[in-house]
Amino acid sequence: MHTAPSNAAVLADPIADSPSHHDRADELLHIIQHAAHLLPAQGPIEVFVHHNTLHAFESLPFDKAVRAGWEVYGAEPYLSEARFRELLAMGRITEADLRSALQEAPELNDCVPVKGLDSRYAIRLAMLLHPMRTVPENELRWVIAETDALRKFRTDLAPSVLSKLLSASKAAFAKNDGHDGQATAGSEKWNESDWDAFTLRSLWDACERGATRAGRTTKSLNQHVRLRDVLLHATGEDTDRFVNEPLIRMCGSFLDQGFAGWELPHRDDGLFSAFVQIYLREMVAGEVWMRGLAQELQQLKASGATAIDSIEQSLERIGIAENDREAFITHTLLALPGWAGMISQLSAAPNWVDRPLPHDSLVDFLAVRLILDRFAAKYVASETLTYDGSLSGLADFAWKRSNQSKDIHLQSTFHLFQLAQSLGWSWSQLESLSKKECSLIFGELEAFDDIHRRRIFQEAYERKYRNDALTAIALTSKKVVNASTKKQRPTFQICCCIDDREESFRRYLEEIDPRCETLGAAGFFAVAMNYQGATDATYKPLCPAIVTPVHFVRENVGYTFAGEDRRRAENRRRIGMATHRWHSSSRGFFGGAVTSAFGSLAAFPLVSRVLFPRITAKIRRKASELFKPPPVTQLQLERYKPEPGANDGNVGYTIAEMIDIVERLLRDMGLTDNFAQLVVITGHGSSSVNNPHESAYNCGACAGKRGGPNARAFAQMANDWRVRSGVASRGITIPDDTTFLGAYHNTCDDSVVWFDLDRMPPSHFDLFESTKKTVDEARLRNAHERARRFESCDINCTPEEALRHVERRSEDLSQVRPEYNHATDALCFVGRREWSRGLFLDRRSFLTSYDSRQDTSDHAILLRILSAAIPVCGGINLEYYFSAVDNKKYGSGTKLPHNIVSLLGVMEGANSDLRTGLYRQMIEIHEPMRILFVIETTPAALLSIMDRHEGIGRLCRGNWVQVAVLDHESSSIQVYRNGEFVPFTPDATKLPSAKDSVAWFRGHRENLPFAWCDAGWPSANSVSP
Repeated sequence: MHTAPSNAAVLADPIADSPSHHDRADELLHIIQHAAHLLPAQGPIEVFVHHNTLHAFESLPFDKAVRAGWEVYGAEPYLSEARFRELLAMGRITEADLRSALQEAPELNDCVPVKGLDSRYAIRLAMLLHPMRTVPENELRWVIAETDALRKFRTDLAPSVLSKLLSASKAAFAKNDGHDGQATAGSEKWNESDWDAFTLRSLWDACERGATRAGRTTKSLNQHVRLRDVLLHATGEDTDRFVNEPLIRMCGSFLDQGFAGWELPHRDDGLFSAFVQIYLREMVAGEVWMRGLAQELQQLKASGATAIDSIEQSLERIGIAENDREAFITHTLLALPGWAGMISQLSAAPNWVDRPLPHDSLVDFLAVRLILDRFAAKYVASETLTYDGSLSGLADFAWKRSNQSKDIHLQSTFHLFQLAQSLGWSWSQLESLSKKECSLIFGELEAFDDIHRRRIFQEAYERKYRNDALTAIALTSKKVVNASTKKQRPTFQICCCIDDREESFRRYLEEIDPRCETLGAAGFFAVAMNYQGATDATYKPLCPAIVTPVHFVRENVGYTFAGEDRRRAENRRRIGMATHRWHSSSRGFFGGAVTSAFGSLAAFPLVSRVLFPRITAKIRRKASELFKPPPVTQLQLERYKPEPGANDGNVGYTIAEMIDIVERLLRDMGLTDNFAQLVVITGHGSSSVNNPHESAYNCGACAGKRGGPNARAFAQMANDWRVRSGVASRGITIPDDTTFLGAYHNTCDDSVVWFDLDRMPPSHFDLFESTKKTVDEARLRNAHERARRFESCDINCTPEEALRHVERRSEDLSQVRPEYNHATDALCFVGRREWSRGLFLDRRSFLTSYDSRQDTSDHAILLRILSAAIPVCGGINLEYYFSAVDNKKYGSGTKLPHNIVSLLGVMEGANSDLRTGLYRQMIEIHEPMRILFVIETTPAALLSIMDRHEGIGRLCRGNWVQVAVLDHESSSIQVYRNGEFVPFTPDATKLPSAKDSVAWFRGHRENLPFAWCDAGWPSANSVSP
């Protein structure tokens, strides 16, 4: 056994303070900043905001971007081919869709690669319809030797193809008989099985000789970038298992926001300095692979070297050439992308956390990583390769010791063997091919590889849903065009967030009361504010993440209850301090002993929260009355000083600003006349226990927080007579008998909370009670539809049982699926509700209200709406897409082993990378497809908006989202494909219909097709389209 030599080396001189040194340092910083763009962009889990996981490649078209993601991250670009074939067998993808998707592929260029054989289209279609198995070489040898692969034809061959193969084989056999010795004794007695075996053996031999003629023998392996990869390939030893453990501990302590019992020493000096200070002691760097680390760190400290100096030194010692530095640094940072990404995000946005990081923390992280990588590589090379030379020569040494190429001859033969059966190519045809023709055929096979095939499957997958959706809308639009234009005054109007989870809630309101009107708008309702609730310690932004709010709003307790509020606040403070002290002391010797002795008592409340979650929740809520703020509160909403700020006189909005907000939202929704007596503005959010990702379930338009305060604030503004007067001067007259009311919908337990009921005029009491009754019934039915997705709920349960079930889920400590959030989202409709009202959309559609007839000539309202809707809804959809296609790389894996770390994120177990993306239970029912936007506008208007808004143009033209436009005059639909809008023709003339939503979904757990629900249309004699 070889002992790892010391890796310490005396620095010849202190780092020179020369112009060339500064230039190299600037170049390194530039490389690091560029590499940081490839890191995950997820911030702290408390403000989880859905976004495009591949934001770094958003400038590329979607298909090129996902391939880039596969090359850089090793992540899958699409669902597996096996999964797509399951969907094909289920009818979720049809053969017609597959053929159309293949024909529309821009690179098809249909031709006949080899005369006498099939066209490129036929070859690729055969590869799509018939599985092309790719198996490891050793397994493939076993398949050929031990299975019936060379004795029985594929089971998916059409009878005509099988007959063609056998006939050609017999004809070729007869022709060659007596000429080249191919005749086999007793062949006249062969049965059907004998001919099958002979034909397949001959076909295999022909394919094998074709692969030889085409030069399909070996393929060079790509040179690995990191030393870790070289050593792993050469020895099977992974140096990251040495490095990651101490590095993760350092990162967790460095990023900690108050969760750890001990603070990292020297944290304020930066990660690199803290690492040097801690590990320069021999007793800390005592592991065998760290031998010599303490001495090197002592020398670094003595020389005054910075983190960038250390990086330069490490790169030189490893022998990284100037041209290879960017790739090497990028791959090094991506070795722990979660931690590196969080450090990068917090360095760029220090306001996200209470304990910010120095701006150059990612440089420190890289410096520490490279030092540890060097020592681990040196140790493994010495132990496994008996290599004690310099690290700069290690890569070449290890590369020569390992296999530098792989045999592709057998795999190429197997691929052609499968294709030849599918297309009916005889062995005699293949034997007659020249070397060039063989090369062309194998080139076709290689060009249409696994990723290309999956891309066509993805297009067909999306095409099926797109055609179904547009057909449903096209058929419904005929009803809208033919309907009377005279509008009755609604019984009430309710504005919800555009969130797809509110689609079913709105649908049930309309089915229960067909005379009500529902609208949708981004859930911050144009009120971008920093908000501090009565129990909040600090202000938090309630607006889209891309917006930086400048206004502040505070919730105050009514003066009558001020004394009670102070007592309850003191109770909260004492309980918090006691809990914190107990948590800290339990990690010590005596506290740990006490916790161990009495810890079994804690099992009782834990068990009760699992077995009796609803009862336990009621007890907990009752006890919390001692700490909650008093029931009567008010928003400090009006500002008198000119400048907004967090101080008392600067909190709130001026009347002029309120007028702008109210006008903007009403115009955006098209609600400029025909106001109901009661207009409800409903924010939303979600609450559940034991759910670190709870923020991801909240309102995306409120930066991952609950939107109730925004709804409350808007209602208060719209009820102010001064605001109404200002809005009226701009052409929107709100009737005197119209009252706005704020509300909050919890999408997890389907509860609804109403705000400021004490401000409602007595004239509206009866109307409110009627509206509340409708809302309560909608809650029941909404829970009923949601519960069908949960396997633990009886598929035939009643609405009352369903509501109790979802209430239990929100309080169940063991529940990993409190709700399915945005899973299955696939559609966003931007237009008047009439175009989609009455349709069963299966909770898969975002619904944004917009009336193109009220827009300006330059489409300013639509531009404003789409500026938020396309990036936000597209970001949600893309995060679900990527977490679904590769939950290990793009998602965070299963939720079960997740532990909160540093109050910033989750990791698996006690030591892993920081897991980003969505956990598996959140996406398990999701169908990964790009969202389809159906927008009430014209092609010219949308093309103009694409030109004016770079983000919208990038997502639409890059095919990150699908787009179709609906003309409000003709009701015609056009789809954006390959840079232009093309007319859409519906696939059907009539939709399936049902009495109501319950009649359509009852007894089903799977995704359901579009259907017409008669109860949802205002007309009493509604007829399905």
